[in-house]
Amino acid sequence: MKILFTFPGQGTQRAGMLQHIPDREAILNDVSAVLGDETYQLDSEASLKHTRAVQLCLLIAGVAWARELIAHNVKPDMVSGLSIGAYPAAVIAGALDFRDALRLVALRGELMEQAYPQGYGLTAIVGLQLSQLEKLMAGSETYIANLNAETQIVIAGRDDEMANVAQKALDAGASKATRLAVSVPSHCALLDKPAARLADAFQSVTLSRPYCTYLSGSTARVLWEPQKIADDLAFNMARTVQWQDAMVSANQRDARLAIEMPPGSVLTGLTHLAGWQGDAICRERNSIEVVQHLVKRLNRQD
Repeated sequence: MKILFTFPGQGTQRAGMLQHIPDREAILNDVSAVLGDETYQLDSEASLKHTRAVQLCLLIAGVAWARELIAHNVKPDMVSGLSIGAYPAAVIAGALDFRDALRLVALRGELMEQAYPQGYGLTAIVGLQLSQLEKLMAGSETYIANLNAETQIVIAGRDDEMANVAQKALDAGASKATRLAVSVPSHCALLDKPAARLADAFQSVTLSRPYCTYLSGSTARVLWEPQKIADDLAFNMARTVQWQDAMVSANQRDARLAIEMPPGSVLTGLTHLAGWQGDAICRERNSIEVVQHLVKRLNRQD
């Protein structure tokens, strides 16, 4: 039986999210060596209005909380991240150096924000099947961005176009249509060019073979080769998220304890919806003692 660490994407961020991360001083010293003085303002309310700061905060938080679990002898057999969450996943797997990840994520956020500074984003639709939603999207300038669960799908596009599809979805029986706290149209062809520019930046970075399983949240495939992980990281901003399939894949590989890194609990809910056969918890709502208890119970099942 295996342990899976999961790392969330944008939309889970909140002001002050780096104030209580484990080993805060040490990790922010590492961050400031790359980013300088802005490090200590990244999680301010003003900074989090910008994609770059949001993505950097999620990277830093994910790495900090995962390292704390590892320090308490809770080690992942597998890691997977949704969108930007793939970067802390790659760091914890040993595939990507943390300082290189900081530089790449800073660039990633800048490229995405520069491409679509305003008027675009993501909207979550709950309660409809993919085939139903695709019919409602026909003729609009919107795209399928995330397949998070069978009836939890995220679309990308212009604000007005998404609002129109969202209203159609509600009229067709959707239980919820929510504009997400994301200011760019991620995970669709609109970001092909920024993704290609980020891929160029990866040419100057050396990745390593991971020492635990790296499961792509974009393709739901396990990747071991450094170049394939680099490709996954560079282009995931323009690829549809396949989170449901990724969790099914983790289940098939005997993962039975999924631990979501802060902030939030979104992935924990989605993991349960994917027919998860073990325990799925978020670190934010569970103490280290609870996590250790679940690990001991998992070990007794082996």
